[in-house]
Amino acid sequence: MHGRFSYMANARIFLLSIIAALGLAVSSCITDDFTTSSSDVLAFSTDTLTFDTVFTDLGTPTARLKVYNRAKKSINISSIRFKNPESEFQLNVDGMSGVDFHDVEIRGKDSIYVFVECFIPPSESNEPHLVEDQLVFVTNGVQQEVQVEAYGQNVNRLRGITLTEDTRLTTERPYVVFDSLVVAQGATLSIGPGVKLLFHDKARLIVNGRLDAVGEPGKMIDMRGDRLDNVLPDVGYDILAGQWTGIRFAPGSFDNRMEYVDMRSTSEGIRIDSCGDTDRQKLVLRNSWLHNSQSSVLDSRYAKVDAYGVCFSEAADAVVRLTGGRHEFIQCTISNYYLFSAVSEPLLSLYHCLPESGVPANDNPLMRASFENCIVYGLGSDINEGDLTGSQVFLRNVLLKSEGTDDDNFINCLWGEDPLFYTVRSDYYFNYRLKPDSPAIGAGNREYVNDPTLYDMDGLNRLADGNPALGAYVFVPEENPEALRRHRLARPRR
Repeated sequence: MHGRFSYMANARIFLLSIIAALGLAVSSCITDDFTTSSSDVLAFSTDTLTFDTVFTDLGTPTARLKVYNRAKKSINISSIRFKNPESEFQLNVDGMSGVDFHDVEIRGKDSIYVFVECFIPPSESNEPHLVEDQLVFVTNGVQQEVQVEAYGQNVNRLRGITLTEDTRLTTERPYVVFDSLVVAQGATLSIGPGVKLLFHDKARLIVNGRLDAVGEPGKMIDMRGDRLDNVLPDVGYDILAGQWTGIRFAPGSFDNRMEYVDMRSTSEGIRIDSCGDTDRQKLVLRNSWLHNSQSSVLDSRYAKVDAYGVCFSEAADAVVRLTGGRHEFIQCTISNYYLFSAVSEPLLSLYHCLPESGVPANDNPLMRASFENCIVYGLGSDINEGDLTGSQVFLRNVLLKSEGTDDDNFINCLWGEDPLFYTVRSDYYFNYRLKPDSPAIGAGNREYVNDPTLYDMDGLNRLADGNPALGAYVFVPEENPEALRRHRLARPRR
């Protein structure tokens, strides 16, 4: 018994010793799994986390900072906080919001995300003002900082407003429209050069009265969505169509004017309701860029709409859709490189141009339209009416994507040519100026250049160097800055 007991006791002691040793080994592994070396510190996806312009009194989209542990062992971040205890920035770490985080672990060769938001209270300033702080990380006794900054911009908020008297918008502050901005019948909304009119999701401008939006070269009126951040690195959020609804001109609205306007990223573009009166001017568009719509950029029904030096581009449906009415389009570019869906209609879609067999006569007269010194080119077919014989629709000196021949309605056209835009769709770059080898250079007819089209939206003289180029933009060789200087000296008359 004594020997057996002694053997069992010794075995038990041996087993306990092994367990204790394993425990120490495990404990040692756990301890050793975290580096405490001051040379093992953090790396960051950027040294400066920057927000785009932030509207005061409105929260921002979330900015993301990636925090890396380059060491083989795990690392313990003893503190994450902003230097300013009353910072306008807020933190979210590992799904938890707060102002001060402790003992945040990152495994070896791994990373975590830190999310930052910003809320800037309003002030009296009209100019953007810098708001900054430092995001402080303390690891193994080493303090590291990431600069965080934003420019706060006070804005004028227009929420569900109906203008019943003449109103002028000026450049002191941007305007942000929520829901709708309605111009009542009998009232005029005037928008001056350089005004920024930003629209929240689904917001729209409804014109029952009159719109007089007139910018100037270098001070175009900006109409876009209110998302100012990037959807991709170095790619603005307004590249996405559907950021706001667009502009609707009601049947009783006449004598509207849009000059030097950059309007983009809508769901409906400009929609002109039928007025049935083509003797009164509905809308004049001049030296503007209207682009990026989930439907059409311009959809007009039985109205008198004229366009001079306008670039229409990027739409899921027809870029320009005209039904009946009277139209004069001179020195315009109509192009489509829409990104987000297949294009469903030809770029230039014309309806009620010819009597339709079996369709009862429409009370409105057939379309009368002319397109001169224009370009129609891009994804999909260029024009829906291939045969306009017998109609009052004429295309003169127009570059078309289609192969074809001139007739009584297509006169001196360039068929099957590529205008060679600078646009690169795959790079999200849209620029409808012409490359030096473009066949559209010098292909225009000087006789069609009238007073509204003598200068393009850059303020350049179309007739400075002989025959004009087709389309909305004057051609200026990149390699000839003196030509650009000479063009710019010929400023438009005001």
